[in-house]
Amino acid sequence: MKLPTLIIAALTGLAGPAMIGPPAAWAGPPAALVEDVQGDVAGAELMDYVAPGQVIKLGPDGAVVMSYLKSCRRETVNGSGSVTVGPGESTVDGATLKSDIVNCDASHAQATSRETSEVAATIVRSVGPDSAPVAQAIIYSASPIFEAKGRGTLTVERLDQPGERQQVELSGRQYKGRFYDFAGTSHPLTPGGTYVASFSNLRIVFKVDAQAKAGPGPAVGRLIRFN
Repeated sequence: MKLPTLIIAALTGLAGPAMIGPPAAWAGPPAALVEDVQGDVAGAELMDYVAPGQVIKLGPDGAVVMSYLKSCRRETVNGSGSVTVGPGESTVDGATLKSDIVNCDASHAQATSRETSEVAATIVRSVGPDSAPVAQAIIYSASPIFEAKGRGTLTVERLDQPGERQQVELSGRQYKGRFYDFAGTSHPLTPGGTYVASFSNLRIVFKVDAQAKAGPGPAVGRLIRFN
């Protein structure tokens, strides 16, 4: 399921003030990311993280799509009932669940920002004519979504070939104050390229899959987390 055009505009910070949802009902690391919400749904909103034990209730016309960060399992739940989030998959009561596996980098979901940034700094320093950069994460779209909370400069620079560099000034008004989507821009990255992304004092080196295409697609497969 592709993200609607209006949502992509919001993710790039072009649709006005950030849409801030209710306080998170979970504590601890998230298990999945909500990628789409339709109709009568209570307990989760678009681009919310959800944690094991969290319950989402759906009305007769309700539908929710969420992707698990570790298992890369993408679920679509429809109809009246409820869905309970698990560590790697959901259980439903009354509703209908359909699932598939999408391309995503499960290892990226485990790393902390500090660990990632320290390793990224070492990788960037070691890049030379005879040494190819080693990516810390892989995305499966040429249009990444960056989770970068607050204000600051987001810089994306190619490491394996010189000359490709993009810089975006984030005002803090990105979607939910943290998500900026390259699918809403005219500057996709190059399939097969290796990049370093920087925001505030955080950095990560990532590779774009060689078969990646530009545009919207499963968020979990193109998510770069700074938070």
